[in-house]
Amino acid sequence: MDFVMAVCLECVLNRKHGSGDRGDSMSVIRFFGLVLGTVLIVANFYYHRGSRWSRSVFTLVFFVGLALVIVSVMPDSVNWLPNLLNLGEYGVGRILALSICASILATLLALYSKSRTDSLRYLLDRIICSGLTDRLLGDGDMIQQRIKPIMVIIPALNEASNLEILLPNIPPRIGDHDLGVLVIDDGSTDDTSEMATKLGVLAARNPVPRGQGAALRVGYQVLARCGVEVGVTMDADNQHRPSDIARLVEPILTGQADLVIGSRVKGSADAVSWTRSMGVFSLSHLISVLSGHYITDCSSGFKAFRMNSISKLNLREDQFQASEVIIEAAKKGLRIQEVPIHIARREHGTSRKGGNFLYGLFFFKTMLKTWWR
Repeated sequence: MDFVMAVCLECVLNRKHGSGDRGDSMSVIRFFGLVLGTVLIVANFYYHRGSRWSRSVFTLVFFVGLALVIVSVMPDSVNWLPNLLNLGEYGVGRILALSICASILATLLALYSKSRTDSLRYLLDRIICSGLTDRLLGDGDMIQQRIKPIMVIIPALNEASNLEILLPNIPPRIGDHDLGVLVIDDGSTDDTSEMATKLGVLAARNPVPRGQGAALRVGYQVLARCGVEVGVTMDADNQHRPSDIARLVEPILTGQADLVIGSRVKGSADAVSWTRSMGVFSLSHLISVLSGHYITDCSSGFKAFRMNSISKLNLREDQFQASEVIIEAAKKGLRIQEVPIHIARREHGTSRKGGNFLYGLFFFKTMLKTWWR
């Protein structure tokens, strides 16, 4: 489109010198535009034959080439644009009008490219999740021994020291139901996976860090393929109390809910900054409006869910996925409840959530993306 604007500028300059659009000969830049447009159209046909066919890309390239040809041969054909936009009949008005059209087209191209990138990322995520699940389920005897009716999924990145404390405190049973643990090592550089295996729980490992949401999707797929009835997600940083698991799963086991969120607002938490508290308060009210469910702690990663319900959700976010789960659950008509829990202060390692402002900004972005799609 920048070339189209250059063609128009050349036409204006030619008009000022009396040899432009009404001249007998075509300017060099207009001739080059004609050649380029023709080459684009022809190459577009040849490239998109057979298995390379893409209707959207073909249409876009074809009309860009056609526009170049038309503007190069008949510069006056775009004079209606400045008239329509009240920018003047000729000259600079025509250039401004085409600049506006070029900006609109560039925006559409950016949105299209983003959509294509998201589709490819989603496909790659499915491939990675399936590969890790297949590898984990390859050992049938181990799976039969360690998969239980209730499974706790713990995404972990460099949390070996915290897992050493957390895993032995997770109860083996909740009421009459056995409970197991699956640790998803999200590309750790320490011995997170080895620690989990040493302590007798299932462990799968992402080859590179992909984010908490991506790690949890591996866990969801493992549980779904193993026929697990109830799942629980909790953080590996030892801030969630294992004793609260029973409180989380009770509404699931009694058939009162499909998704239960542990709320520090309804329960308690060790001292946190006032900015984070205000952020949780504000974002929770916003997600309550978007989802139609009153939520007090939208960023809680301590959740329990009915596995056949969570499998219906369209989960795609790699980070800040807590809001995605809530909004997707609301869209699918799942019954959502909150129960009080306690959030302790982290004692080992460092948080990877980032500063309060950036965390809130990206959380808000994920929330809107999920609501819109």
